[in-house]
Amino acid sequence: MEAGYDVIVIGGGLVGTATALALNDAGLRIALVEAAAAPTVPQDESWDSRIYAISPGNIRFLTQLGAWKRQDLTRVAPIEAMHIWGDGGAQLEFSADEASVETLGVIAESRLMQQALWVQAQTCPQIELHTSARCQRLVFGVRQAELVLENGRRLSAKLIVGADGGNAWSRAQAGIGVNTRDYQQLGVVANFETALPPRNIARQWFRYDGILAWLPLPGRRMSMVWSTDPAHAAELMAMSAHDLCAKVAEAGGHLLGDLRLITPPAAFPLRLQNAETLVKPRFALVGDAGHLVHPLAGQGVNLGFHDAATLAETLRARGAQTDAGDYALLRRYERARKFDIAAMQTMTTGLHALFGSDLPGAGRLRNLGMTLTNSQPWLKRRLMAHAMI
Repeated sequence: MEAGYDVIVIGGGLVGTATALALNDAGLRIALVEAAAAPTVPQDESWDSRIYAISPGNIRFLTQLGAWKRQDLTRVAPIEAMHIWGDGGAQLEFSADEASVETLGVIAESRLMQQALWVQAQTCPQIELHTSARCQRLVFGVRQAELVLENGRRLSAKLIVGADGGNAWSRAQAGIGVNTRDYQQLGVVANFETALPPRNIARQWFRYDGILAWLPLPGRRMSMVWSTDPAHAAELMAMSAHDLCAKVAEAGGHLLGDLRLITPPAAFPLRLQNAETLVKPRFALVGDAGHLVHPLAGQGVNLGFHDAATLAETLRARGAQTDAGDYALLRRYERARKFDIAAMQTMTTGLHALFGSDLPGAGRLRNLGMTLTNSQPWLKRRLMAHAMI
């Protein structure tokens, strides 16, 4: 069986589904291909250990797509302030009041956002969903590309969008290499009930044993991300629930009192990664398939949503005689995204290197920098404005 489209999006995760939705009003017929089954609403009240900090700009983007309102917003926590501590006692604070905004962003669960995006996609007649569809081969021709699925079905399109994650199959099929830097760290994540309410404050500590973040969840709950070396990560993962709670509470100065573990800890490797190019004729990358950043700034999925929005804007602005896979057109998308991606990777990698350095004077320098930044309201406003896009 054969089916023809204008655009095929490979990967139905957060960024892939958002890309399909963003293209929905561009006069294009779209196929969204996902190897897993369609996401469903969780039947229990458990919390997802994978959470994201979503910027105000991307909340607006997801609202425009019609997806934001489809999730249970009582499980979304606003970020009204950020408190950051250096390893030498320096402190840096940001607040929504300083920025004259309601929130600096929100914390939302991955699976609930995913399900909301997917439900919205099901309402769009221009989007055809292919679930449990494993890809076998991708062939690029002069006038179109063809995707062959393992079930024998063939899908053709003017443009293929690779949104299938950091280990993207589509990127390899397109012959695009990647430049990777292993941070030699794992991100350990878990959720906790807290004795004291987080008060909508995101907290982060730059410590001798890594970067610890506490992110507010609704009620008396918080989500932890501890970016640390493999040996320490293994130690954390091997702890009993009681010992892990005690360790995490102690590392955060018991600011939220006693903790109770509500999701088992999980760990994932951290790396910096860049595709050698975001585009080729009839092919474009979005999200983690094109770039990975350190999670210390919480900007990975925000960059991906920016990719989706920019690609959709580029395709909507194309001339009537220009098809969606035109290389010159796709290069406009790549140029539009290059600075934003490079700036975020430079910042996160620089902070990681600075706070991971044990060179003489490095500790004094980084803590002095935090103290000086905290004393400059205009600089803090600029930093907040950039993060809220």
